[in-house]
Amino acid sequence: MVPPDAVPASVPARLSRRQRLFRGVAILLMAYLAIAYLMLPVLWERYFRRHPRLDEIPGITLTHTGLPGDPVNVALIGTEEQLMQVLHAAHWEPADPITLKSSLRIAADTVLRREYADAPVSPLYLFGRKEDLAFEQPVGPDPKERHHVRFWKSTTTDPDGRPFWFGAATFDRRVGFSHTTGEITHHIAPDVDSERDHLFSTLQATGDLSETYEVPDFHQVKSGKNGGGDPWHTDGALQVGTINPALP
Repeated sequence: MVPPDAVPASVPARLSRRQRLFRGVAILLMAYLAIAYLMLPVLWERYFRRHPRLDEIPGITLTHTGLPGDPVNVALIGTEEQLMQVLHAAHWEPADPITLKSSLRIAADTVLRREYADAPVSPLYLFGRKEDLAFEQPVGPDPKERHHVRFWKSTTTDPDGRPFWFGAATFDRRVGFSHTTGEITHHIAPDVDSERDHLFSTLQATGDLSETYEVPDFHQVKSGKNGGGDPWHTDGALQVGTINPALP
């Protein structure tokens, strides 16, 4: 026979287990509501403020005659002064403007195999205007081969009001006649992703980028030809770098 005091003792134990179960479920439910309805919306809002939609950014530059140019494959966030400073620290030289003198010099230095570290680059157009800034790194003894990138300032800004600078980075591998116009021009290497990655490896080496990230499928069309008739191909990604806001 069960002692009379044994039954009442088991009831509080069962109630205690149920209370712990209900309490655990309630905690999980409250945590879910807090994460789903409070934390995640705030985090996503901050993410999209830092990484705005880029659907309206043109993916291809244009030549002065309106032909497709080089693909846009890089972007930097910062002031013009910060952009100039980080490129200088990464050993990129500002390109000279195109003048009769600079045009004659680049032709002569290419033929005579003389160094011209800040040789001019032909203009390309984005947002209805030619590039705002252009930089290059020479390869070899003359301007025939070089790394180079053009940048256009956009109206897209980060939360601090600093603009996005969209760029087209390509590698000039030789000088020759344009396949489309017959003009003397540089011909680019087809793998534009290699030049995108080269640019960012030099920028990251400076320690002046606070963040880098990739925008996949920025390009839906992943191959084509530029205005000179040179083929290019890409994985479609846009590489973005945020310059440290503390940089003067």
